[in-house]
Amino acid sequence: MKTLIDSKEYKKALNLLYEHYDISTDFTKNMAIKACTKLHDYNEGHRILQKLSPTSLNDPYIQTSLIHFYMQSHKVDKACHLFSTIVNKSNPMYAAMFKGFITNKMPEKVFDLYDKMEIEPISVTLNVLFNACARIRNDRAKTIGKRLLEKHFNYDQNDTGVFNSAIHMLMRFSDVNIAEDVFHSMKNKDIYTYGAMMKGYNDNEEYEKALNLYEKMNVKPNEIIYTLVFNSCAQLSNDRAQIIGKKLLEQMPHIYRNNNIILTSALHMLMKFGDVSHAECIFKLNRNKDIICYNAMMKGYNENQMFEKTLDLFESIRLDLNDITYIILFNSCAQLSNDRAKTIGKKFLDQMPDIYRNNTIVLTSAIFMLMKFGDVSHAECIFKLNRNKDIICYNAMMKGYNENQIFEKTLDLFESIRLDLNDITYTILLNACAQLLNDRAQTIGKKLLEQMPDIYRNNNIALTSALHMLMKFGDVSHAEHIFQLNREKSIVTYGTMMNGYCMNREPLKCLNIFNEIKQLNLVPDEIVFNIAIGACSQIGILSRCQTVVDQIPVHMQHQLFIQNALINMWGKSGSFVKAQQIFESVSNPNIITYNSMINVYGLNGMGSEAIELFRHVPANERDDISYICALNACSHSGLLAEARIIFNQVPTKTEKIITTMIDCLCRLFLFDEAEKLIYNYEKTNSPYVVMYMAMLSGARNHRNSQLCDKIYNRMKSLFPDEKQSLISGAVLLSNVYSSVGEYEQASDIRSYQRKELGVKVKAGMSWTEINGELVQFTAHDHSHPRSAEIFAEFDHLAVELIQHGHTFDGSWITRPINNDETIQSVLCGHSEKLAIGLNLIQRPVPSIIQVTKNLRICGDCHSVTKLIAKIRQVDIIIRDANRVHHFFQNGQCSCQDHF
Repeated sequence: MKTLIDSKEYKKALNLLYEHYDISTDFTKNMAIKACTKLHDYNEGHRILQKLSPTSLNDPYIQTSLIHFYMQSHKVDKACHLFSTIVNKSNPMYAAMFKGFITNKMPEKVFDLYDKMEIEPISVTLNVLFNACARIRNDRAKTIGKRLLEKHFNYDQNDTGVFNSAIHMLMRFSDVNIAEDVFHSMKNKDIYTYGAMMKGYNDNEEYEKALNLYEKMNVKPNEIIYTLVFNSCAQLSNDRAQIIGKKLLEQMPHIYRNNNIILTSALHMLMKFGDVSHAECIFKLNRNKDIICYNAMMKGYNENQMFEKTLDLFESIRLDLNDITYIILFNSCAQLSNDRAKTIGKKFLDQMPDIYRNNTIVLTSAIFMLMKFGDVSHAECIFKLNRNKDIICYNAMMKGYNENQIFEKTLDLFESIRLDLNDITYTILLNACAQLLNDRAQTIGKKLLEQMPDIYRNNNIALTSALHMLMKFGDVSHAEHIFQLNREKSIVTYGTMMNGYCMNREPLKCLNIFNEIKQLNLVPDEIVFNIAIGACSQIGILSRCQTVVDQIPVHMQHQLFIQNALINMWGKSGSFVKAQQIFESVSNPNIITYNSMINVYGLNGMGSEAIELFRHVPANERDDISYICALNACSHSGLLAEARIIFNQVPTKTEKIITTMIDCLCRLFLFDEAEKLIYNYEKTNSPYVVMYMAMLSGARNHRNSQLCDKIYNRMKSLFPDEKQSLISGAVLLSNVYSSVGEYEQASDIRSYQRKELGVKVKAGMSWTEINGELVQFTAHDHSHPRSAEIFAEFDHLAVELIQHGHTFDGSWITRPINNDETIQSVLCGHSEKLAIGLNLIQRPVPSIIQVTKNLRICGDCHSVTKLIAKIRQVDIIIRDANRVHHFFQNGQCSCQDHF
């Protein structure tokens, strides 16, 4: 009978017992109970039990077998009752009880029984207890496991199995150092000892240590060692790992070359190395492929972005699929999202067996796929049918809503969640709030941030999303507070903070963070450099731009998106020459490259060059931005005929393209034609506020107060909720009334703006760089240490300007003049004039004076700057809110007064 049971021929063993029951002994009956246990045949076992004599029932071996039989038959109460009746309990009995509790998912009862244990545990019991502690891993398990080591573990014993179990437990507790001590104390290590250590290293992500141990191993590897080493190499994927992994694979004995577990690990390793062809070769040579092997291959294709190959292999499978297969398939279809992927993905979702229709992981992958397809309603249907939703399933659904720009639904679903949120949930929700920016989003986003558990307050991904959201809300101070509290900032965190500052027009703070990155010896990536370039574009000072460019590694300077950003930066900073040099160095320009350069020409008053470059772009490659940049260039250079030609070539006239054409017409005071464009647009579309702002700006330049009033009243009627546009319009309307001397009406408009709109007007500000320091001025600013010299310089200049025929133009004053002021004193206090004055009192005077202004330059400042450039024989570059003005020493401006 023992021979039959050892050969797993349990039925034959029972038949043999029944044939010779009259000569059976307690030993054979014990064997029969073990056979019933293995067969999970409670009825047969119970039959044998009823035939046992009282003497047999008191046999400790039979009692141990019966405990195991009851436990495996899930008759826990019967096992406990039997155990309680036994007077002389043995270690094997305790071990059977411990194993039974674990089998029946009653881990705490293992420890309850251990606490009442009446005898000293020996190897067999320690073995089970160590494994129980390793499996349960809670605080109580860790306390008991360490107590067992301290009280009962004999480091001098020769029972390798107990040592191996102790190592396994300690590694599961992440007590790697103690596990190493146990390992080094062992006199007789076997292959399983090495396996326990290497598995422990892998579980604790100490893959280098696993390879170190493998290289010191003095026994032949078995299938477990091969699998563990391949997994270690896969996780590391460095040069050493690739050498060890491939060498081990080459030298692997033939006996293992059709072992699916080992080959699957080898495939996983090779795919992690990116050695797809080698993995394919191993896969083809495997004659006993199972579904796990196919899964490993398809997962590898996915990891190497070869999603079409995943589908090709999937279509060749002639085996039953499992849950992992569906997950891999749905993920590859999601990544492709082409017609083939949609057909296959939806087909196999429809045909998926019922057994997987309540598998949350499979359904979550299906939801992810459907959302990638844009099939939101189908994803919602799958989500509703899932009866076992976990937070990961909710996350997939909310992420899908975000990807499909349905952010309100993200918040609706969040408010229905009755589960604990995880870091991914917070990240998704904070991103949704950042996109919406409405009152609801701001309320939910800030509440989420306040209630976020401490465990996530140093989670870089969640905090990065929080920073992004707060910066989008314009809540810079709150973002700064969160940033300072984060003790483990990554380069992504710094990049998010820099981007937030740029978003809120605080480029200096952005560059301060950039400098902090360098001081901390962190390595900026392409994204950080791109943001720093964007900050320089906002500042618009050439020397500041060069400082950042000098820090960009050469290999990054040849990356296309960096080159595009540099073209934009140099152009906005007034160096169309450097922008042009980069443009000409781009080997494979894309449409963004062309658009950037066209825009640079337009900003710098080079309308003809912009149009010439636009015409070199193939018509089928042009996008909306191409047309907008070309039309803007025409607008800034007064090229009406060219603008009309380009506008008529536009295949689909979007609202932004039409708005740009309206701006061009209004700059040339062709208001009737502009109104006609608006009228035709509104026949089939809702009114667009920016079109009216373009007309209002043109009417303001024309000083046509009646037309301005008419346009603004129309805006109030059409766009009552567009507060920011209405405030900007009110400022323009107030300015035009002031320019024609109607100060009372201008005052009324400003009063309306304060009371009804409640939005502050953006203060005019200019900045320039002196000796490497950026200096900012507001109008009539006396905060600079050399203010007295600056105002004295402009007093001298005013005399020279008047001598050269300049008359200070009071129509550009937008407020009533106080009794102690003159037209000259008010205009000479404008921020751009103060910035120029600071440059003029330097010794030596800079050969090029550069100023950036956050608003449009006024007409008087424009006329004055042309004369200063001529009188003082200095080149002056002023970038305002609309364009770059190059004031030459001949007294001309690059804008040709089209500003």
